[in-house]
Amino acid sequence: MKYPKSKYLIVLILLFAKFNLSSQSSSPGYTAFRPGEIWKDNEGNHINAHGGGILFKDGIYYWYGEHKGKSSLARVGITVYSSEDLYNWKNEGVALSVAKDPDSEITSGSVMERPKVVYNKKTDKYVMWFHLELKDQGYAAARTGIAISDSPLGPFTYLKSYRPNSKQWPQNFKEDWKETAKNGDPEEWWTPKWRKALKEGMFVRRDFENGQMSRDMTVYMDKDDTAYHITSSEENQTLHISKLTDDYLDFTGEWVRMQPGGQNEAPAIFEKDGYCYMITSGLTGWAPNAARSFRAKSIMGPWEKLGNPAVGENADKTFFSQSTFVLPVQGKEDSFIFMADRWKPKNHINGRYIWLPIEWENEKPIIRWKKEWDLSSF
Repeated sequence: MKYPKSKYLIVLILLFAKFNLSSQSSSPGYTAFRPGEIWKDNEGNHINAHGGGILFKDGIYYWYGEHKGKSSLARVGITVYSSEDLYNWKNEGVALSVAKDPDSEITSGSVMERPKVVYNKKTDKYVMWFHLELKDQGYAAARTGIAISDSPLGPFTYLKSYRPNSKQWPQNFKEDWKETAKNGDPEEWWTPKWRKALKEGMFVRRDFENGQMSRDMTVYMDKDDTAYHITSSEENQTLHISKLTDDYLDFTGEWVRMQPGGQNEAPAIFEKDGYCYMITSGLTGWAPNAARSFRAKSIMGPWEKLGNPAVGENADKTFFSQSTFVLPVQGKEDSFIFMADRWKPKNHINGRYIWLPIEWENEKPIIRWKKEWDLSSF
């Protein structure tokens, strides 16, 4: 049966309208942050970018994070989302895919966590660092991986992984700590003798030849474009801060230990009024704990303790979340967003994002719970 052309046009218009309405209904059109709630992307799906970090380039924010399924194992890779307003995010796909080669360090079943991307002006490359654990080794490998791209959206090319600072002593290491005591290091953990040996470099000496452990990590870029790698090391007991080479692809050998034996994880760093500030978590696995904060005149320290930045109800659990990044808001001087994940170890894909504004009291960062807020808070 034939229809007049006008009827064809009406059918096409109706189909287009239906498609357009469907498209609009899947795009949330957020105008505020709602911490802990499902946060949908432009396609109507829960944003899958856990343990994330953000790069701002040419007016666009890029959010990189771990693509999670039910478990913590990498089955897809590192995802990337883009936004101009921080509320609404476009799914840009996979920035760094797991490898099809079963012998690759980033094959499916490995662990790829806490990706951070920085742009190198000298090389015109986007450089991604992330925590890497090798397949079927649990968290024993304790490595940091690196990948590069010509575009913030990728695809990123995986280069290699490191145990940082092989055969390099930290700059704040005492000379007499370089030699193991005559009686050897204590084998029994958590004793006063063990704690003393830890502070005096027991694990640094152990890993001196093959490089230091690297788990929860971040990358910080100074105002002069010098980049630093900050990671939880020494069996997660001590943070290591390392200066990177000019191309951001390797370690210079200049590094320091921060808070030996302090059990800090999940480092997030930002700068304000001539100070470097750092927010971390304690060491309780997937379970939440009270955050910590520190500041220093130089990223290489010394660092002073400022206490738990979270205040109010559930501050002792950091509102049931763990830090991943501190985001400077463009166009709003000295305005920062505390980014954290509310982990769901029984079903990782259901992890929620906790974004809260950082306030200031007595030159200390303060984080208060807000059920809903927007950038006018700054």
